[in-house]
Amino acid sequence: MEFKKGKIHDVLARPLTKYLDERGWLAELFRSDEVAEGVMPVMAYISMTQPGVARGPHEHVDQTDYFCFIGPSNFKIYLWDNRTDSPTSGIKQVIFAGQDVPMMVTVPPGVVHAYKNVGIDNGIVFNAPNRLFAGENKKQPVDEIRHEEVASSPFVLD
Repeated sequence: MEFKKGKIHDVLARPLTKYLDERGWLAELFRSDEVAEGVMPVMAYISMTQPGVARGPHEHVDQTDYFCFIGPSNFKIYLWDNRTDSPTSGIKQVIFAGQDVPMMVTVPPGVVHAYKNVGIDNGIVFNAPNRLFAGENKKQPVDEIRHEEVASSPFVLD
């Protein structure tokens, strides 16, 4: 399958506002009054990605990811709409976010996603998905379809 450039239905990207004062800055990552009920986080984690390193591509069957790219580096986020019933099926979307443009990005089930640290510093990413990793007490299969090592994968990072 060949993907065309465009915006993907159900992917939400919203700038994060930094509130600055003499101590530094603060940004609200999520508020229950701004998040749809089906996307409401049930857990949260942060990860550090080294410069030049990518995570993904992979997708989820049931999980929506709620990413916040806040720095101290910048990321290139890759999204492919792999949902056959989506009005934007076959669309590839690229978003730049991080230190220069703090951004929240929700990724619904069936949208293949990856991100790459394109800056020179280690980068921090916050994620608050709407499903528990490996289910309650980590006793369920992980909801992840990995595409990183599939030789003929159409989900290629540049």
